[in-house]
Amino acid sequence: TTLLYTIKFEPCEMLRILLPLSLFSVALSHYHIHDWNAMNPALKLRGLLGAVAGVNDSCDDPLPELFSYHIHVIFWGQNPDRVAMAMDLRQRFMERFELLGEEKNCTITPGDPAPGHEMCAFDPHTEPYGPFLQGEFAFFVPPHQLQETTAWMLQHRGILDMFIHPNSGCEVNDHTKWNTYAGAKWPIDPTIFSCNYPGCKPKS
Repeated sequence: TTLLYTIKFEPCEMLRILLPLSLFSVALSHYHIHDWNAMNPALKLRGLLGAVAGVNDSCDDPLPELFSYHIHVIFWGQNPDRVAMAMDLRQRFMERFELLGEEKNCTITPGDPAPGHEMCAFDPHTEPYGPFLQGEFAFFVPPHQLQETTAWMLQHRGILDMFIHPNSGCEVNDHTKWNTYAGAKWPIDPTIFSCNYPGCKPKS
């Protein structure tokens, strides 16, 4: 004997079940599951709305333009010897690339891709800052100066660790997929990012 069961859904109930599944499917067609899991709720909402509206907010297909780069040096912020080494390296880099003086300090937000902006120096930090869980200092580097600045830092970093990433507006991918290390691979926290679509400029 075969028993057949018929389940009846009211239209509103059916919509309540299918709509979230449909939106999630659309989102995953634009974002890799790991990127989706790393995004905060605001970014997920923007991704959903952009996908449904047909706006290309994807950070994977097509790949976004890389507008600029950051060179970071990461160090133990509570170790006086490492802090001194880091500050000495920072000073020598600034002397080599003429970044001394307040006018060479970065006034843009750290995540701003800032196309066309000149090279500048961010303030150093000995406490966790942004996605970094230890001390770090960083420089904003335009594409045409990336090779020269990277080569210098690679040859002068000593035992300090170096982290380089592009700035496209897709902060998660910039820091986790398209990054490179010299030295130890320090963990970062990508959940703090507020931008994850091409050309995005964070507010802070």
